Amino acid sequence: MKPTARALVLACSILASATAHADIVIGQTSGFTGPAAAGVKENTDGAKLYIDWINEQGGVNGQRVQLVSLDDKFEPKLAAENAEKLITEKNAIALFMNRGTPHTEAIKPLLEKYKVPLVAPSTGAMILHKPVNPWIFNVRATYQREAEKAITHLTSIGVTHIALVHVDDTFGADCATGAQKGFDKAKIKPVFVEKFDRTKPDFASLVQKVTTQQTQAVFIIGSAGAVSDATRLLRTAGSKAQIVTVSNNASGGFIKQMGEYARGTIVSQIFPYERSLAAPIVKEASDLAAKKGIADVSPAMLEGYAGAKVLVEGLKRAGANPTRDKLRLAMEGMKKVDIGGLEVTYGPNDHTGLEYADLSIIGPDGKFRR
Repeated sequence: MKPTARALVLACSILASATAHADIVIGQTSGFTGPAAAGVKENTDGAKLYIDWINEQGGVNGQRVQLVSLDDKFEPKLAAENAEKLITEKNAIALFMNRGTPHTEAIKPLLEKYKVPLVAPSTGAMILHKPVNPWIFNVRATYQREAEKAITHLTSIGVTHIALVHVDDTFGADCATGAQKGFDKAKIKPVFVEKFDRTKPDFASLVQKVTTQQTQAVFIIGSAGAVSDATRLLRTAGSKAQIVTVSNNASGGFIKQMGEYARGTIVSQIFPYERSLAAPIVKEASDLAAKKGIADVSPAMLEGYAGAKVLVEGLKRAGANPTRDKLRLAMEGMKKVDIGGLEVTYGPNDHTGLEYADLSIIGPDGKFRR
């Protein structure tokens, strides 16, 4: 064989080898800055615990998993722009762990256009569950289930004068629907329902209504920043009403934002108690966190960790050099997959994954308690 021919064969061999072991690119757009930044960071830190560990073990079928994250500043329009960049420029075979209901809605058309799966969006919007979207794979319960459970809990302990306050977008409306189911079940009506603007919330009228209508509890549905701002104003005005919110605020960052007003706040949860090492998924995440010098695992980190486990399981089942469609088919074929004491199941008519829902309260030590 002539030298030039040998060189060509060698070059092709090297190229084939490199291609066979190229990274599996996973794209993430989320609000790393903006009102949801604390929870987004913890979601991503939790996901990286597992992804980093998988890569240390040699990756998935010999390929490393590369998570490429872009900041959408919690703006739906920018989320869609980022998602298209990740798909078309970074060649991501899947999108992963984006944050927010309007943001996911903005991304949805791209999933069908480019035939790209979205795994573990950090939102419990019912519209992502029903009707089933063939490209979206949820790894959490719905907001409606959480909200209904919260209202049911309050009424079961004799709290019936409840105000419902929610951000004026699809996320807020979705949670409000679940809360209304709880009100209907208890055969009561909310003291009042009030909406607020996502970008420029104004809680002046809220404070007046709560303090003049003998409100026992205020169910606030919004970002960490919005809930903490509303709580501070209510407490400053002298209100002792119970504050309740949903799992988008189940993060250590939310507790820090609430500061001195955090204690006693009820927050719904979508994963087992983060300090209960009896739960295998909690023990796994806690052990990996300890190796990285992270003292505590937050609920938001558990959500990211669980999402990463489901994503990696799908990639394993998709085989060597997975494609977008192979991953979608592999995900849809997952039945009763144990991710650490929790079973995940998908099928053509069900992309919910998990339905676990619970409630917690922030204790005087600044930690969630169950």
